[in-house]
Amino acid sequence: MSGRRLYTAANLVLLCTLSSSVFATENAEDKREIQHVLRKIQASAQKMNYSGTFVYQQASQIRTSRITHYLDSAGETEKLEILDGKPREYIRRNDEVSCYLPDSKTIQVEKDVSQESFPALLTQNAQYLPDFYTIRKGEMSRVAGLECQTYSLEPKDGFRYGYRLCAEKSSGLMLRAQTVNPKNEVIEQIAFTQLQVNEIDKNKLRPSFPNVSQWRIENLTVQSNIHSGWVVKALPAGFTKTKELKRVIPSPASTSNASSAGNAGSASANATANKTAKSHQVIQMMFSDGLAAMSVFIEPYSEGRTEGSLQQGAMTIMGKRQGEYWLTVVGEVPVSAIRQVMNSIELKTNK
Repeated sequence: MSGRRLYTAANLVLLCTLSSSVFATENAEDKREIQHVLRKIQASAQKMNYSGTFVYQQASQIRTSRITHYLDSAGETEKLEILDGKPREYIRRNDEVSCYLPDSKTIQVEKDVSQESFPALLTQNAQYLPDFYTIRKGEMSRVAGLECQTYSLEPKDGFRYGYRLCAEKSSGLMLRAQTVNPKNEVIEQIAFTQLQVNEIDKNKLRPSFPNVSQWRIENLTVQSNIHSGWVVKALPAGFTKTKELKRVIPSPASTSNASSAGNAGSASANATANKTAKSHQVIQMMFSDGLAAMSVFIEPYSEGRTEGSLQQGAMTIMGKRQGEYWLTVVGEVPVSAIRQVMNSIELKTNK
């Protein structure tokens, strides 16, 4: 869920067996209905004011965070506080995110960032999800003391996982998202344990640390909306490129501090950091089917890297040398999707 995905209690009671109410996605009227539901889920995360604590569980790892979201005439402001491990905070103002790292008194700034983190997991092409998932409307449930409507998304191919979503019954705000494998086992989940809506204190959006005006600033985004010449020739059906940019991968020390809880995009970037001592620039291409996300990172090859793949929960990471370059593909998708992307990355040269 990413990377892309910039954040995430695991509810101890998993969803009951969903009812057999199915949106017949081949039927135009039913397809419009589910598209309306998907738009409502995403719009509520962007337009509502809310503050809550949520837990993200990936395999054996559990991380707790607190998010505060506020919308006014100046746009969106969102603060994410990581409550486990080393203290750190992310504050997003529209499409710019500042990560506050108190240990090093550093602020890492990324520009041209889209809101694709919990509870705003759906992206702009979410209207096409019924083409690649069978979507079932399930029973009513409760998360963080609030009633919510459950939905299951069953993949129509082997290039994506299934999902179980629970959206607050009136507003549509996503309260819980679970990722399931082909055996219908939950391999990743993220859910609110406490949530307050509407009346939000704007002071909660400020950094919690003192004297941040004196901290060092690192700009991680070098160039946005680039066309590097690198292409993925065989994307799994439904995935489209949402962004391409040149960014800085921090040194391992900074990366460890800045590790994001549940954000696929940030997790993808962190996973590509090699064991060298210096920060370095990479090209990053991001892809999404409206819910599942993948990122491709391209950088100069350096000694000491080992080709192979790693899987944890829903996250798969694969690294490979290609000539003078090192390629990394990261995503919360099955290894089949990661492998197909990796094997079709090419650099198109102008002749």
